[in-house]
Parts: sequence; structure tokens; C-alpha cells
Amino acid sequence: MTSPRNGENQIKVLLVEDHPVVAEGLSSLLRDYDDLALVGVAGSVAEVAAIVDHVCADVAVVDYHLPDGTGTDAADVIRARCSSVAIVFLSADESDERLIEAIEAGATSYLLKSARGEEIVGSIRAAAAGQTAISAGAIATALAARRESARQHAERDRLLGSLTARESEILALMISGADNQAMAKTLQISYATVRTHVRSILAKLGAHSQLDAVAKATQLGFGE
Repeated sequence: MTSPRNGENQIKVLLVEDHPVVAEGLSSLLRDYDDLALVGVAGSVAEVAAIVDHVCADVAVVDYHLPDGTGTDAADVIRARCSSVAIVFLSADESDERLIEAIEAGATSYLLKSARGEEIVGSIRAAAAGQTAISAGAIATALAARRESARQHAERDRLLGSLTARESEILALMISGADNQAMAKTLQISYATVRTHVRSILAKLGAHSQLDAVAKATQLGFGE
């Protein structure tokens, strides 16, 4: 739905929020400020597309989680039709990954839904003025967390990728609780061969015991 207001100097705001109560609360907040004009409220990416076909806002306040996509999807639709719109993300998700995705989507601000009304309005005004409200420190922290996550994934892939097919079979049996005798019987190989494979698994995972190997393999997401 759209709610245009007059005023050449007003900041035109598009609100994208799928929770009716939150949307109504934010709409009421924006209407309290004479320099802001609510030009549209959308509850999904599809509704965003329908609105921006008819009106372009100066600032879009976008929830990150929507029923038919993400705030990034909504931002892409908005920018495709109204390239100059500033994006302010408003979300309950405070993870570094969401912040990075918001930055990559061109957001000038990323606010939590617990933010005060004045904070939201201030971010809208700053976005309309071409200012970025995401601090360099927050960006650096989020990027560092992403790099660490990538490093951990690469290490996991390296360790698990070093296992042979037979070692992977034995590790899976170890995780299921099978002892060496049971593994030998299940795989129809000798007990000594099982022990050789187990020693190799421990060495590759940097484990000190079979229990330690099971714990490390589980932490690495083996079998997922």
C-alpha cells in the first residue's frame, strides 16, 4: 500500500517489514516527523516490486528476513528501479554475517529492531544525506570474523579431505560407537588393518585417542 504526503523537502521513505505490528509501529513513528514522508509499506519482496514500479523513495528501511526472500533481495529490486535510494537495514539478527551481507547490498546503516525511535529516524536522515552510519570498526570486526570462518572451513576441508575412503568408513563407525573388533567384522578386514587405519586417522586429525578423534570429527562436521 502507499501513503504519499506532500512536501518537496520531505524525505520519502519506503518501509519493508512483514510483521504487521512492527510495520504499524514504524509507520506511526515516521508520521510523527514532518520532514519524513511514508510513501509505501511492503511486507514482501513481491510487494516491494509493485510499489517501486510507481514511486521511488529517498530511503528504504528494510527488514532482513522476509517471507519470500531477504532484505538483500528487496534491496536489489529497489535499486534496479530506483538506483539512488539509500538502504537502511532493520533486523533482529545481529550476526557479523548479516552485517556483511547488508554492506555488500549497499546499506548505509544496519540497525537492530531494539533500536530507539530516535535512532531509526537519525539513520534515515543520515542515509538521505548520503552518510554511512556503519562504523569502520564494526565493518573491520565483521570482516575479521568472516575471514576466520573461511579459515576454519578451509582447515576442516583440508583435514577431512585428507582421509581415504576406507578411513572415512572407519571414522563413521568410530562415531557410531563401534570398537576395533566390530569395525573389523563390519568391514571384513583384519583387526590389525583396522588399527593401522585408526592410527592414520588420529595422526591426520591431530587426535590423541579414538574418543578425541570422534570429538574433533564431530566438531569439523564430518558426515554432514
